[in-house]
Amino acid sequence: MTLESALLARLAPWREASAWRVAFSGGLDSTVLLHALAVAARSHALPPISAIHVHHGLQAAADAWPLHCQRLCDELGVPLHVEHVQVAPGASLERAARDARYAAFSARLNPGEVLLLAQHQDDQAETVLYRLLRGAGVRGLAAMAASRALAAGHAVRPLLDVPRSALEAHAEAHGLRWVEDPSNADTRLARNFLRREVLPLLHAHWPKASQVLARTAEHQAEALGLLQELAELDLQRAQASPAFDWLTVPSLDLQALRGLSDARQRNVLRHWLADFTRLPDSRHWQGWVDLRDAGPDASPVWRLESGELRRHGGCLFWLGTGWSATWSGQAQPWPLVEQPLALPGNGRVWLEGTIPEGRLSVGYRQGGEILEVPGRGRRDLKRLLQEAGVPEFVRGRIPLLLCDGRPVALANLLASPGCGTFHWQPTQIDRHLAGAVDVRA
Repeated sequence: MTLESALLARLAPWREASAWRVAFSGGLDSTVLLHALAVAARSHALPPISAIHVHHGLQAAADAWPLHCQRLCDELGVPLHVEHVQVAPGASLERAARDARYAAFSARLNPGEVLLLAQHQDDQAETVLYRLLRGAGVRGLAAMAASRALAAGHAVRPLLDVPRSALEAHAEAHGLRWVEDPSNADTRLARNFLRREVLPLLHAHWPKASQVLARTAEHQAEALGLLQELAELDLQRAQASPAFDWLTVPSLDLQALRGLSDARQRNVLRHWLADFTRLPDSRHWQGWVDLRDAGPDASPVWRLESGELRRHGGCLFWLGTGWSATWSGQAQPWPLVEQPLALPGNGRVWLEGTIPEGRLSVGYRQGGEILEVPGRGRRDLKRLLQEAGVPEFVRGRIPLLLCDGRPVALANLLASPGCGTFHWQPTQIDRHLAGAVDVRA
């Protein structure tokens, strides 16, 4: 079977996609993938094929790569989009470059389109070995997914069971040229060391080492699927009913979680948190135990990369980084009370019904505030929030309607006589990161 035929067989589920976009670095793997698809398109009805080249600007040699990619695309009659990205500085340049690359892919991918990635069997074997040495669990050892959702479309890897030697043979047979990334020769980098030093030794003793390691990834992916099915069942049982319809923070029933074994607790939390943050490895789950087992009067926090978990009552809440971001807690005048008022970093408010007479403004708790409650007289605001069961992390953000500097309404909860209903719609700061990275990406 030719490479073109094998590709078409693997891409059969995606033949109805609105477009195929090839992630084209100009290297051997993506050059062969793009060439094979362009050749196949001459005799088969395929979705429109185009290429995307992401230029990171991290090394001088890369400046010539867009021109090389353009020449090959012109020869093949394939449109090319060159995306220039800025790589954020950080501890891991490789990870930052990858994040920038996928952000560019996601921005270019339209609904229903498929991004085709050229990782092959040897890449998969390298990934399994790399993650094994880092102590990865089932999710990590499942390595790269054959397909996954990406932005409005999907990312698909049709070469995962094709060895690099087959790609080299295809390139030689068709006289293809490609670029070589100089950084790939630097064996001080872990992946390069595995690729250039370790895997050749393994192949000398076990010629099918890459095939076997890639098969291990398939087994782990199947096990991961079963764990995810179990997590979904546990997640259904642990769904918490929102205490307030205006507070859309993701939450779980803590008591339901406590009824599971430790392993199932970690499994369901990994599944639930995957949309919100990068997950800690097995050595850093003590924060969960401390939060779960803290006394009823404690306010424990488990801080993760993109937010934190908190407890309140019998619920577990996920708070994205927006909850700790800087926001304006200063009072602001509200001269046009007939119109909603935007609160910097804290959503918006509006008033329905009776408008109190006086100078209106919107502020926040400073301590010691008193509110006139219908049928109950003057009540301490702190006590009212406690009685209403408002979680601690929300209390400081709830707006107060002030009339001549005096509190007359607590948003979404209470209003003094002579004041209408004071509404607050918080900023949707609890939503998960659009680019939360799948470790199997």
